[in-house]
Amino acid sequence: MIYEQIKKQAQDEMAKAVDSFENRIATIKAGRATEAVLDGITFSYYGTETPINQAATVSVPEARLLMIKPWDKSNIGPIEKAILKSNIGITPQNDGEVIRLPFPQLTEERRKEYTKQVDTYAEDAKIVIRNKRREAMDEVKKSEKSGDVTEDDRYTLEDEIQKIADKNIEEVEALANKKNKELMSV
Repeated sequence: MIYEQIKKQAQDEMAKAVDSFENRIATIKAGRATEAVLDGITFSYYGTETPINQAATVSVPEARLLMIKPWDKSNIGPIEKAILKSNIGITPQNDGEVIRLPFPQLTEERRKEYTKQVDTYAEDAKIVIRNKRREAMDEVKKSEKSGDVTEDDRYTLEDEIQKIADKNIEEVEALANKKNKELMSV
């Protein structure tokens, strides 16, 4: 029972680290329009902070253009202000009907800067995974001392936890490599 709990908890916490990393790199612009840049941007909608995608239709009509069409036209101004205030590096264009976010072509220098940022996020995720592995290993040792887990089970469980950590670290590296390739392609 304890054996499966420790393994499941380690697996879940490491998976959360991978998901968090994936969400962080999704917001990095690759010179292509993506709805992920609006994640976390809210505006005041009748006194309530509301995410843009819950009050407007967000579409990508072209590779480097994001279009936001608010369901209530009176929200165009507050949405535009929220985007400007968020510092995403894109100036919105408002025509009274829709807001357009034109994504500029990235320079080589900017692409390299973004790949460094991805690598930093990847290293942060790996550190979290390693810390979760260490916590799980400590939990296994405590369980062995208290008699809940046998010595043989401890070695088996430590091996399984290590394999889970390795798999999650490989996944982070694969995601980082994929994002870096996307950023460096013209």
